[in-house]
Order: sequence, then structure tokens, then C-alpha cells
Amino acid sequence: MGEFAFSVVIPYKQRLRNLRIVLSSLAEQTLPGSRFEVVVGAMEYAEEYLELCREFAGRLNLVTVMADGEWNCSRARNMALRQAAGEVVVLLDADVALPKRCLESLYDRYYATGQNVCVLGQLIGHDGLTDVAEADLPEQTHHRERLAELDAASGLRGDKRWRFDPVVLPWTIVWTGFVALPAAAVRRHDLYFDENFWGWGGEDLEWGYRVGASGTPIVRGEDVYGLHLPHARNVAANFRTCGVNKDYFLAKWPVLEVELYRAYECWEANRRYDEARSEVASATGDSSLRLGVARGTVDGADTLLIGAVLDEQGRIHDGEHDALFDAGAPDVVLPLVGLALPFDEHSVSECLLLPPVLRLGAPYRETVLREAERVARRVVTPV
Repeated sequence: MGEFAFSVVIPYKQRLRNLRIVLSSLAEQTLPGSRFEVVVGAMEYAEEYLELCREFAGRLNLVTVMADGEWNCSRARNMALRQAAGEVVVLLDADVALPKRCLESLYDRYYATGQNVCVLGQLIGHDGLTDVAEADLPEQTHHRERLAELDAASGLRGDKRWRFDPVVLPWTIVWTGFVALPAAAVRRHDLYFDENFWGWGGEDLEWGYRVGASGTPIVRGEDVYGLHLPHARNVAANFRTCGVNKDYFLAKWPVLEVELYRAYECWEANRRYDEARSEVASATGDSSLRLGVARGTVDGADTLLIGAVLDEQGRIHDGEHDALFDAGAPDVVLPLVGLALPFDEHSVSECLLLPPVLRLGAPYRETVLREAERVARRVVTPV
């Protein structure tokens, strides 16, 4: 065991109201304070934050890594993660408070014998779909009662991720508001956050995708709860940055499961994954081949092919279609079906839909056509 059983890692900026409650909940854990530390990645130099730290002197092993600059949740987490000394890292948002027995139960149930597992905690009261103005925030006078209720709860499924089955793609339900992972896995597989994500959304799922790809099991924790605290929120602004982040995610990892998530969101991606794999195998006629998209210049115009058949190396099978391009080959080839593409709206002059992609079932063909019409100014289908 390391110096601490847990390092609770919290990214922070201008959320003092919430953070005071979160730190109070950590100071009241039944797990002895000597067995865990709290590491805050603070993206501001604020005297008010330092005053808050002084309130918990002697009650928490509280470490702060500070940097100024524009808010970047990935950077804030990474600053804290790199200072974590605990055996297990608990990623916790600055608006998630924990019931008193939470850390003790989490360790005893999932990490006492050195298990390598990523445990998701339920976020009770989380709602990312409702605008909240600062002036409309409710007083948080009842959080202690709610935390006590969660402490006594058993078998609660208050988070929608616990009410969905089957979860075929576990990374799609990784929300870093409350999640635990062995620190050794973070270091071994370089599981830090990609700081090219900005604003809200996407960075946690991309991190979860890499956790899953590392071979670390992702499980929904049993009786592991966190209470999400209300705060100001602009939903429209959040989803604008989320869309950009999802495109970046897809460009970074152009694979079918990420494409399905970008096209259909979390629940539909899980429902459709096995069916979509079967559809692609049927469309290519060979399970070793994949559908892909190719982009390059044709007669001087930026052109995209959707439905090219790719070999196991990710090249256009037998060089088919290469001669179409002015350079004798496309500039970019991606192993994507065309359900979602990491290209801007109307950024392509012309899009050609090739016969293999039109052999997909009707729901998938329609999705591909919509995406082609989004990215291209002109879409051409074979006669």
C-alpha cells in the first residue's frame, strides 16, 4: 500500500459554494483521515480559495496545485493527478459530495486486495439539461439529510446509467464526476486527460475509452453514491462546446464504436453496436474488410468518398478508387462508415456515396445520407 489508500482529485475554479460542502463531506468520512488525501487542481490564484483551505487545516490532508489561465478541466485534473500519492485515485468534481461511509465502503468492496478495476459512482441529483442562473440557486441547507439518506441506502438506482442494460460499451457511461481507478493503471497506461478538450463535455468519455482500451474493467459501483450539488449552468453553451469536443474525439479515435456514439449518443450506441458490426460485415462481404471514407482532390475539387472498402491495414482495398484522385491516392483515409464524420458543415465540395455503403440497412443508410448532406455542398449517389 502507498502512503494513502486514496487520492481524491478535484478540478476547481470559482465553485467555492459547492467546494466547501464537498470538503466538509470528505472531512466527515468514516475512513480515517490519515488514509486519504485531497488533491485540488485549482485554475486560479484566489485568496477566497486559500481561506477555504485554512478552514480545513488539521481536518484533511489537503494539497493544492495552482495555475492561472482559462478554465480547462482536463488540465486541472492532470495537475492534481500528477501529485497524487494514493494507491487509488478518486476523480471527484467540485460539486459532488460523498456520504460518510463512501470511501471506506469503496475501498473495502473494490480495492482492499489490490484489484485493478475502474469503479463508477452514481451521481444522485445530476441534471445537465436544465438552465440554472446564479440568482436562482437554491440554498443547500438539506445536503446533510440527503447524504445521510444515501449512507443508509442499499440497491438504489438513482442514476440513469444504472437503469440501462446491457452496457456493451462501458466507456460510454464514464462520467468523471465520481469515478475511481488504481493510480498504478494511470501511470502504466498514461491515463491522463487530453488537454485539447475545451469547455464542457467529451473529455471524460474519451478518457473512459482509453481506460477500457487498456484492459481495465469498468464497472458500475454497488452502493457507491455521490450527491450532485446545484450550480449555475448554461445548457446551450455547454452543448456547443460538447459538439466540438465530440468531433475531436472521433477524429482522434476513428473507430465504429466512437462513430456510433457521435451519431446516436450513448444509449443508442450501446443498443446498435452488435447490429452495426453485422451490417458492416454484410456490406463488405468479408469480415476482414471494413468500410471507410477517403478525402482528396478530384479534378481540383475537395471530394469525399463514403463507402470505400478498406483492408486490414486501413488502405483502400486493392487500390480501388485511387485513380479518381488527382494525386493518384486520397489525402486522408479514415475507417469510418460515414454515420458521423469529423468534418465541418459544408466543408467538402462533393461527396460520392459508393455502392457498399448503400447496402447497409435503411436506418444506417439514412444516417449516412444525412451526414453526407451536412459535410458536403453536393452529394452524388450511383445510378
